Amino acid sequence: MIKSIKKLLTNKIDMKDLCVADVILKIKITMIFDGLVLYQSYYIEKILVKVYKSDNSIMKTLINISVHLSKNKGERIHQ
Repeated sequence: MIKSIKKLLTNKIDMKDLCVADVILKIKITMIFDGLVLYQSYYIEKILVKVYKSDNSIMKTLINISVHLSKNKGERIHQ
């Protein structure tokens, strides 16, 4: 069935058979005995590599050092 679909499509459009896909839309695919595993970590890793390559400079952030910060104890402040 797949071969006939490939043949039909090849006659209609210019296409190449790239065999089994291991990455689609930057999501890595691995076949296991009972299905497929999709790895989003592959996509996230690609994004992080791109971000760290493009901006690895130190950035200064203004902060008011006179303000005392304390740990949040889960209490809500009602306004």
